[in-house]
Amino acid sequence: MPPPSFLTGSILFNGGIGRTGMRLLRQAALLCGLALAGCTTLPRTPYTAADASSSRVLDIDGLRRYTDEPVGKFRAGKDDTAATTTYLALSGGGADGAYGVGVLNGWSAAGTRPVFSVVSGVSTGGLIAPFAYLGPQYDDTLRELYTSGIAESLLSDPSIMRVLFGSGLFGNTRLRELVARYVGPEILAQVAREHAKGRKLLVVTTDLDTQRTAVWDMGKIAALGTPEALKLFRDVMAASASIPLVFPPILIEAEGQGRRFQEMHVDGGVTAPVLTLPEDLLFHGRLPGNSRVNIYILVNKKIERTFELVPNGTIEVASRSLSSITQSQTRSVIFSTYDFARRNHLGFHLSYIERDYPPPPSQGFDTAYMRALYQYGYEKAAGGHAWSATLP
Repeated sequence: MPPPSFLTGSILFNGGIGRTGMRLLRQAALLCGLALAGCTTLPRTPYTAADASSSRVLDIDGLRRYTDEPVGKFRAGKDDTAATTTYLALSGGGADGAYGVGVLNGWSAAGTRPVFSVVSGVSTGGLIAPFAYLGPQYDDTLRELYTSGIAESLLSDPSIMRVLFGSGLFGNTRLRELVARYVGPEILAQVAREHAKGRKLLVVTTDLDTQRTAVWDMGKIAALGTPEALKLFRDVMAASASIPLVFPPILIEAEGQGRRFQEMHVDGGVTAPVLTLPEDLLFHGRLPGNSRVNIYILVNKKIERTFELVPNGTIEVASRSLSSITQSQTRSVIFSTYDFARRNHLGFHLSYIERDYPPPPSQGFDTAYMRALYQYGYEKAAGGHAWSATLP
């Protein structure tokens, strides 16, 4: 079978948020169910499918593409000449992103971490991606984000009023503040400099209006160097991690056919568990020849099947069913990528949380759990055991 243009898979709800997110979704669903009669919607500026088909952000073409577009649209421009030799794909996983951060930091400690030609991130991976892209100098920043306890504040003060009159159990003020605290003009300038060298930084969101997977070229956004570009850069990161029902969506200003409107973007994990790339972007329209290309897929979750006695209740059955779909689709993406790499003689490297690792003791971003998971990932990578060249 010919290789797919995009080695991605669709995913439902917990692809970006994992077991933690499913617990939160249960809580949100129960609250909304109790108050369903009072649920309402916030007003939006209407626009059409025709408007969406020609929409641009910041009045600039190419700041984002959709995964169902022809792969030729992803081909590098004439000024973008650096060949892809190392590609890092970061999956979703909510609090389990602490595993990926641990692997990255342990990899740095081992002295074998490469400079990545392309980095992509989905959901929690979208929060990690800019710092992974900029290299080990931001290892301390990532460790602070995922082990200091700051993540726990994102899920404080759940409000039934937000369920009734908003679009999420928790407000997104803290998520936006967290992104703004760590992503400022200096980060934007550094990403722009690396982008000018031909390196790619991609973050994935889900456009709910069109039901499409959006891939944002964060380097191209950063290269604009304007206050509007910084706001968009932050909004995309926040949108990629905005779990449906738990956090409100991020509304991004766009323009199409002379009309201005707001697109609704949420967690990239709703439609893509992890993003691997079309061959036109990987190889700039040519096979790598004698150069060695390595694909690293860092999965912030468990991908092996596990046994669990499921309570015979509606929420529990639905949760386990969605989790099973997600796991199956994530595995499908990994298997397709492995087959693509094998047929094209690429290096394939996979890292994930082992099946027997203890689950989190509570819902939300439990700091003790995240610290232990970080250390688990760190020790695996520092000891040279984080990556496998075979399938689970």
